[in-house]
Amino acid sequence: MTTTKTPTAAATGASMQAQKDGDSRARRLAYITVLTPAIGFVAAIWYSLHFGLKQQDMVLLGVMYFLTSFGVEGGLHRFFSHRSFKAGPVTTAIIGILGCMAAQGPILFWAATHRMHHVFTDQDGDPHSPRVLTPGWRGRLKALWHGHVGWLFTVKRSNWSSYVPDLFASRVVLFVNQHYLSWVFLGLAIPTAIGGALSGVEGAVGGLLWGGLARVFLLDQVTWAVNSIGHTFGKRPNQTRDTSGNIGWLALVSAGGGWHNNHHANPALAHNDYHFWQIDTTAWVIRTLGLLGLAWDIRQRQNTEPSAGPETINK
Repeated sequence: MTTTKTPTAAATGASMQAQKDGDSRARRLAYITVLTPAIGFVAAIWYSLHFGLKQQDMVLLGVMYFLTSFGVEGGLHRFFSHRSFKAGPVTTAIIGILGCMAAQGPILFWAATHRMHHVFTDQDGDPHSPRVLTPGWRGRLKALWHGHVGWLFTVKRSNWSSYVPDLFASRVVLFVNQHYLSWVFLGLAIPTAIGGALSGVEGAVGGLLWGGLARVFLLDQVTWAVNSIGHTFGKRPNQTRDTSGNIGWLALVSAGGGWHNNHHANPALAHNDYHFWQIDTTAWVIRTLGLLGLAWDIRQRQNTEPSAGPETINK
C-alpha cells in the first residue's frame, strides 16, 4: 500500500526545507560579512606598511567611521529598534542608509534581532547572549566568542519578522531595506571616490581599504563587543535582570553604546549618558537633530515615563 503525504504534511515539509535553505544562505552571508572586512583590514595594514600610512586615509577612516557608527547606534539601534525619537521621511532614509553602509545587515533583520535580544536578554531565545554554559575558562571563552561573532553563524531566521511589524508598515524603511547591498557598496565607493579625486589611484586604493573595508571591520568589532564584553564585564549601577555593564572606553568608540547597563535600564531612551561625564556622541547628534527640527519626540529621562520593566520595548 502506497502512503501519500497529506497536503498539510507536504506543506510542512516544504516549509521546513525552506527554513533550512534560508539558514544555509544566512550562514554563507555570515561568512562573507565576517571574512571580507577582516581580509580588507589585513590588506589595509599591508598596503600602509609598503606604501606608507597616509593622513588622508586616516581622515577618510575617521569620517566614515563617525558617520556609520551613528548609523548603527543612532539609527539601527535607537531609532529603528527602539523608536526613541521620530523623524521625517528624508531624515529616516538618510539615517537608514548610514546604518546599512556599516554592512551589519539590513534594517529589518538588525532591528528584529535586537528586539529579540531585549525580550530574552541573557536567557534562551537571546540571539547573542554570552552565557557561560560550561564551567571553566574554556566555557567563558566560548561564551565570549558566541556573543561576539559566533552567533551570526547559528542564529535562526524563523519568525524574526514578527518583531518588526511597525517597520514593515513604513515604505521608506522597506525601500532602504530592499536596497541594502547598494548602500553597502556606496559605503565603499564614497571613500574610494574621494581618495581617488584627491590622490589618484593610490588615494582610491587607500580610501577603499581604510575608509571602506577596514572601517567596516573596526566598527564590526566594536558593535559586537557591546554584545560580548558588554554582557560580561563592566559596572552595573542600575538594577536590571541581565548582565549588562557600563564600560567607559567602549562607549568612546561605540558612539555611546558602551553605557550598556544604562541602556538596558531603560531601552526607550534616546541617550545613554545618565551623568555629564558619560560621553555619548550619538545622544549629542540626536539632540542636535532636535534643535534643527529634524527629530522630535526625543525620549529623555526628564520627559519619559519609567518603563514597566527594565526590558520594555518600544515597538
